[in-house]
Amino acid sequence: MEFPAISLSTSSNFPARYLGKRRTPSQKIPRRTLFRRKPLHIRTSIVALVDNNGSFSVSETCTDESDPVSLNRRKEWIHFVGIGGSGMSALAMLALKQGYEVSGSDLVWSSFMDRLNKAGACLCIGHSVSNLQRKNSSRLPNAVVVSSAIPQNNVEILHAKSFGIPVYKRDCWLGNLTQYHKLIAVSGSHGKSTTAAMLAYVLNAMGDDLTAIVGADVPQFTEGNIITGSSETFVLEADEYDGCFLHLSPYIAVVTNVEWEHVDIFPDEEAVRTTFRRFLNRIRKDGHLILCGDSEGANSLLSNYKWTIGLDASRGALSIQSSERRADSYKITTFGISSSNEWHASSVAQNSEGGTDYTLCTKEKLISSSVIGDVRWQISVYGFQVIATIVAMVRDESHVHDTVNRLRLHLKNFRGVSRRFEMIGSIHGCYIFDDYAHHPTEIRAVLQAARQRFPFKALLVVFQPHTNSRLAALKKNFAIALSDADQVVITEVYAARETDHWNVSGRDLSASIFGPTSEYIPSLGDVVDKLALQICKDPHRDIVVLTLGAGDITTVGPKLLNELQKRLQ
Repeated sequence: MEFPAISLSTSSNFPARYLGKRRTPSQKIPRRTLFRRKPLHIRTSIVALVDNNGSFSVSETCTDESDPVSLNRRKEWIHFVGIGGSGMSALAMLALKQGYEVSGSDLVWSSFMDRLNKAGACLCIGHSVSNLQRKNSSRLPNAVVVSSAIPQNNVEILHAKSFGIPVYKRDCWLGNLTQYHKLIAVSGSHGKSTTAAMLAYVLNAMGDDLTAIVGADVPQFTEGNIITGSSETFVLEADEYDGCFLHLSPYIAVVTNVEWEHVDIFPDEEAVRTTFRRFLNRIRKDGHLILCGDSEGANSLLSNYKWTIGLDASRGALSIQSSERRADSYKITTFGISSSNEWHASSVAQNSEGGTDYTLCTKEKLISSSVIGDVRWQISVYGFQVIATIVAMVRDESHVHDTVNRLRLHLKNFRGVSRRFEMIGSIHGCYIFDDYAHHPTEIRAVLQAARQRFPFKALLVVFQPHTNSRLAALKKNFAIALSDADQVVITEVYAARETDHWNVSGRDLSASIFGPTSEYIPSLGDVVDKLALQICKDPHRDIVVLTLGAGDITTVGPKLLNELQKRLQ
C-alpha cells in the first residue's frame, strides 16, 4: 500500500513493520524486510478477558487477504529531523526497538537524546546534508520523519526530496504507524501525558503487552517514554498542535479538556474546538469517546448529541442509558466530578498528599452497583478516564465490576510522570519542586496542589514564559494565576520555535502581577544566584520553591539545590 508523503517521489513505500498486518503475540515479522503492501481487508473481533489472577488481556482475530512482497533485505534507515523533542524522540526510540537504523538531528542537545545515543542512534547537532549520507554519499535514508516545529525549507528536507526520499511529517507518520492497531488516543489541552502514561502503565500491569508513546518521561517505563509490545493495543498521547491528531483513526479517543493553549496555531478557542470536533470524526465505527464532562470546552464538543431516555430492564425503572449516547458511529462516556457524568465522584475531600479522596460512582448499566468504592489519589482525578477507558474495552458484562476493582490496585502503584510536581530535593526548611506548567490553568492547579501539601510554607514561584505568542495572548490570565504565590520571579521568555513579533517580555508579566512580591530576572543563572543568596540568609525558613515552564527552566532546581548544599553543608 502506498501512503501520502511530503515527497517528490511517487514510488516510495512506508517501512514494513509500520504498515504490516495486524499481529498476534506469536507472530514475528522479519526484522530487515521492507514490504510493499496490497490493500488490506481486515475483519476483527476484540474481547477483553480477566482471569482469576487479575491479568487483563485483549485478544483479536484477524483475516488479512494480502501477502507481503519482500523488496529489500538490508536494514532500513530512518532519519528524524528535530529528534530532540519528547514526541520525536519517542518515535525514534520505537523505531530502534523495532530493529531500524536510526539517525537524527536537532539544533541543541536534549535529555531525550541521551537515551537515544545510548540505544545506538546516530545523532547530530545542527542540520546539514551530511546528516543524510552514509558510505561516501552512496547510501541514503529509506524515510525521513520531520517534527512539526521544522520549517519546510530545512536543508535536510530539501535534500531528501531532491533524491526522492519520502518525507513524512510527524502526524502522517503516526497515522501510518498506528492504523492497524487498536489505537487509544489520549488528547486534551492539559493532562494528556499523565493520563496516557497512567493508562498504559495500568493496562501493561494487567497483562496487556501493549505499545505506548507518551510525551513525557515516565520513571516506571523502562524505555523512558515508550513501551514496546506485541499486542494490538496502542496507547498514544495525541497532540492537537498543528492538527497532528487529525491523521489518527482511534478505536477509543479520550478528551481530558479543551482550552485555548497553542495560540500560535489557533486564533481563538473556537478554532481549537473545531479542530477537536474534526478529531472526533476520526473515531472508528463502533469505537468509543471518553470525555471530561466537567470541562466546558470538552463538553461543547457534544452540543449536537442528545441523551436517549429508556427503560432499564435490569432495574425496572426509567433511567438515562449512558451507553445509548452516541455519535453516528461510536459510543460516548463522560467522566468528572459532577454527578451528571457517567463516571463521577462523591464525598470529595482534599488530602495531605496534594491530591483528592473520593468515592467513585458510575451510571454505567453494565455495573450493577452504582458505587464502586473509595479511591485515594495523589494526582487529582486522572483515574476517572483510565477506569472509563478500560471498562470501554471490556465486552463481557460479568467481568466489568471485577476489572474495576483489580485495576484500582495498579492505579495506586502509578508514580506519575517527570516534571509534574516533581520533587528535586530539600535542604533544611527549603523544598524544591519542578513542573511543566506553562499555561494559566496548569499554574493554578500546581499552586493549589502545593498549598494543599504545604499549607504552612511560603510558595516562591520561578516562572519561565513559554513562547511570546502565548504570553501576549494570556498575560492577564498568567498574572492572576501567579498571584496565588507568596513570591514570584519571572525570567526571560523561552521563545522555542518563535521569533518575537509581539513586543512582550517577562518584565511586562512581572509588572502585571498584584499581591505577591514580583521580580523580573531574565537570566536563569542569575535566578540561581539570587535565590541561593536569599535562602541562605534564613536557611531554616519554611519555603517551597516551584520552577514552572516548558523550556530550560527545569535546570534551575538541580542547580539551586547543588548551590545550597555547597553553601549550607
